[in-house]
Amino acid sequence: MGPNSSGVRAPHLPMTALALFGWIVAAALLQLGVAIAVTLWRRAPVTTTGGAATLPPAEPAAVGAWAGWREFRVVRREVEDAAALQCSFYLAPLDGQPLPPYRAGQFLTFSLVLDEPDGPRTLTRCYSLSDAPDPGHYRVTIKRVPAAHDGLSPGRVSNHFHESVQVGDVLRLRAPAGHFVFDAEPGLPVVLVAGGIGITPLLAMLHASLAEDSARPVHLFYGVRRSAELAFGARLVALAAAHPAFVLHRVLGQPAEGEQPGRDYEHAGHVDVELLRRVLPHGRHRFYVCGPPPMMNALVPALAAWGVPAEDLRYEAFGPASVAAVPAAAAAPAPAVEVKFRRSGRTLAWDGRDASLLDFAERHGVEVESGCRSGGCGACQTRVVSGTVRYAREPDHDTAPGHCLLCVGKPSSALVLDA
Repeated sequence: MGPNSSGVRAPHLPMTALALFGWIVAAALLQLGVAIAVTLWRRAPVTTTGGAATLPPAEPAAVGAWAGWREFRVVRREVEDAAALQCSFYLAPLDGQPLPPYRAGQFLTFSLVLDEPDGPRTLTRCYSLSDAPDPGHYRVTIKRVPAAHDGLSPGRVSNHFHESVQVGDVLRLRAPAGHFVFDAEPGLPVVLVAGGIGITPLLAMLHASLAEDSARPVHLFYGVRRSAELAFGARLVALAAAHPAFVLHRVLGQPAEGEQPGRDYEHAGHVDVELLRRVLPHGRHRFYVCGPPPMMNALVPALAAWGVPAEDLRYEAFGPASVAAVPAAAAAPAPAVEVKFRRSGRTLAWDGRDASLLDFAERHGVEVESGCRSGGCGACQTRVVSGTVRYAREPDHDTAPGHCLLCVGKPSSALVLDA
């Protein structure tokens, strides 16, 4: 209430009323602006960056799939069969953030540094998720494979997991990927066919089917040599007992003395199309098949010959070879294309009989690192020195400029590869 510059006191009431009116107007405008901003913010569409969904922080949502590598800690190990050949590893993210849901049938890609005679070597391997999605952890189940003496053998990594990876260890993973996924139509009966460790993606699919529609008929044919190699055996029996629409078919190649059908197994022999035709009810089914190459090479073409349409036949092979839906002899001949593997010093003629450049290289003894065999992990990424490579469909992995993925690529011209 001091004097103004003229030394004359200013009237108090008119100025106070004017100031009060100004504050009221400003507050109203501010409140209106905030309301408009909040409305626009809530209506804003979700954007994606690098595959990760970005939402306003006040709207809780599952974290999207991440780009690149992410660190996980092994929080649990569990042997899944009497022969101790198959072990599950439970993996929790170090950052503690909730995990994105994945589609049943997808896999995780691992990067491991292993000691080799010539020094440390980074190997990439892919293993199917074997459980229903959980925001706190992932689970993969890995079968011990007899290791060869070269650093590329799949057994080298599976033995490392069984012998060296313990609770508390930290592993580097890529986000779930893969096209072999469960997408059954509502009410359409499902047939899951597993050979050996091929049970892992199909177990995730079984959980997905039961969760989605417990009344949907599901048949699981699970073939192994002997009952000691049945992974998740007790759990599968319990699921079948709890869900009348789920029918379990354990198929043993070599039943042991004293084992009885109906108690220890349902069928003796192998999983083949004759068994499926004999057991399955008449009508349309959607088939999901995963197993070793010998089973796949016999069963997949036989199912197609039986009349199963392509849209109802989904399959994925594991091991050192891919599977064609029809016998290779039925494929149309293609003009030979020269493919040179520069570091290996091999120049070979591509004649179209192989499903991919990776199969082509392996058939001719050219050593190439590989992982998922489906364009998802990038392990087989190879520099193209000259020529062009085509893909039947764009791979999931973001390939570096001037490189290609051998596992899903075919030459579209004469080719020189840095392999």
